[in-house]
Amino acid sequence: QVQLVESGGGLVQPGGSLSLSCAASGFTFNIYTMSWYRQAPGKERELVATISSGGVRNYADSVKGRFTISRDNSKNTVYLQMSSVKPEDTAVYYCRAHSVRVHWGQGIQVTASS
Repeated sequence: QVQLVESGGGLVQPGGSLSLSCAASGFTFNIYTMSWYRQAPGKERELVATISSGGVRNYADSVKGRFTISRDNSKNTVYLQMSSVKPEDTAVYYCRAHSVRVHWGQGIQVTASS
C-alpha cells in the first residue's frame, strides 16, 4: 500500500524557520521525482519545489533562496526546509511522488503568523 505521510507542520512566526518531512512507503522511492506543493485558501494548488531521482532541484520563484528541498533515499524521506517564512507561505503543504504513477500525501498545515 502506497503511503506518503507529511509531518513537521504547524505555526511559525514570520521570519522563522520550519522543516517538513514526508515519509514514503509502498513504492520504489529512489526512482521517483519528489515534490512539495501547497494550496492556500481560495487558491489553486501550486508547485513549491521538486527534486529528481538524481538530485536535481527546482523551485518556484516565490520560495527560491528561502526553501530547500532534499531527500534521503536510505530513509525513503523527502524534506522541505523553510526559512525566512512569510505570511503568504501559509497553506496546506502536500508531498507528491511522480514516476510511472503519481502519489499524493494527505497534506499538512503550515501557518505563518505572529
